[in-house]
Amino acid sequence: MKTILFIGHDANRAGAQLVLLNLMRLLNAEGYQMRLLLGDGGPLLNEYRSICPVTLWPSPSPYVVNTVADKVLWKLGLWPSMREQQTAKHRQQIQSELGLDTVDLVFVNTVTSSRWFCQLDIPAKTPVVTFVHELAMSVRMYTQPDELAQLLVRTNRLLAVSAFTARYYETVHGVDSAKITQFTLIDVPTLEQGVARAKASDAPLAVDLPADAQIVGGCGNAEWRKGTDLFVMMARQVIGAANPDGTFANHVHFVWVGIPPGTLCDDLLLDIDKAGLTGRVHLIAPTPDVLQYICRFNVFMLCSREDPYPLVVFEAGLCGVPVVAFAGAGGSPELIGTDGGIVVPYLDIDAMGRATLGLIDQPEKAQKMGQRLGEKIRQQHPAQQSIQTLVTLFNEL
Repeated sequence: MKTILFIGHDANRAGAQLVLLNLMRLLNAEGYQMRLLLGDGGPLLNEYRSICPVTLWPSPSPYVVNTVADKVLWKLGLWPSMREQQTAKHRQQIQSELGLDTVDLVFVNTVTSSRWFCQLDIPAKTPVVTFVHELAMSVRMYTQPDELAQLLVRTNRLLAVSAFTARYYETVHGVDSAKITQFTLIDVPTLEQGVARAKASDAPLAVDLPADAQIVGGCGNAEWRKGTDLFVMMARQVIGAANPDGTFANHVHFVWVGIPPGTLCDDLLLDIDKAGLTGRVHLIAPTPDVLQYICRFNVFMLCSREDPYPLVVFEAGLCGVPVVAFAGAGGSPELIGTDGGIVVPYLDIDAMGRATLGLIDQPEKAQKMGQRLGEKIRQQHPAQQSIQTLVTLFNEL
C-alpha cells in the first residue's frame, strides 16, 4: 500500500485548499494511505482529518524560556544557539510524527508550502510532486526565493493548473518543460450536487435584495491581488450615478462573497459610502454557502489582477453564470474563450463595464454563455479521468 505525504499551507476555505481536499478524497477511494502536514489550521481542518492523520506545524514561540530568562541568555550570548536547538527539536518531532522514511511520495500543494518542505529531511529517493496554484504576485508575497528555488530543484514533476501557469514557471523560474504537466482537478459531480442543493434552498441570504435585482457577483479572499478595490470601481461605473430623486438608473446590485470584518472591509465600505453606493454594493463574509450566492448571480465578475485558474470560475459555470475576466491575469481565459463569457484587456475598466452591462441587458445571451461555460467544464474536466492521470503519474515516479 503506497503512502503519500501531502504538504499544504493551511486549512482555510479557499481554492487551492478545496482542490487538495477533493484530491485527497479521490485518492483515498483509490486505496492510497495518506498523511497531511499543514502550516496552519482553518475551517477545513476537520474535513482533512476525516480522511487521514493531520500534523500542524507548531507556531514558533517568541521565547526560548520566558521574557526574563531570554534577556539573560541574550546577554550571555547563548540565546541564538539555544533558539536553534529549540527549532531543531521541533523539526525532529515533526519528522518523527510524519515517518518520512516510510513515505513513498511527497505531494506539495502550492509553492507557499515551500517554507515547510525545506525544513524536512526528505530522503533523496522519495519523489516529489509540486502542484502550483500561484503566479508572480503570490510567489512574491508568500515565498522566499531560496526556499522556492530549493523546492523547484527537488521537484520531480510540476503540476500546473493552466497553460498560462506552466509558461510562468518555465520562463521565469527555469523549470524544464519536460517536468511540467498541465493538471487541474475539479470534482464536477460533487460541485454539481452542491449547485443543485443551492438552487433548491430557500434559506435567506445575508443580504436582502429586491426581487428584480440584477446581480453582478464576485468571490474570493479579500486582498489586492483579487481586485476587491476594482470591484467597487466597477460597481460605480456599471450602476452609474443616482437620479435627481436619489434612486439609481438601474436595478443592478454588486455582491462580493469572502470579505471578513477588518481593515480592508472598512476601507471598501468607506469607498462604497463616498461613491453613493451604499445599499447597492454588498460585502459578505466568508461562508461555506457560497454557491447559494453564485447561483443567484446574473454575471460573475472576475476582476483578479492575478488568479492562475480559480475554482470560483468553475462554480460560476456550473451554476450557468457567464464570467467576465481580464486577459493576462491567469488561465481563466483559456476556459472562458469567446463563448463562456467575455475576456477584456488587462485592467481595462471601461471594457469590463461595457461587457458586464451588455450581458445584463441581454439576458438570453448571458444565459447561453453561462450554459456553454458549464458544458465546457464538464467536457474538459472529468474528475475520474483527472485522478487516473495522477495515479498513472504516481506509479511512474
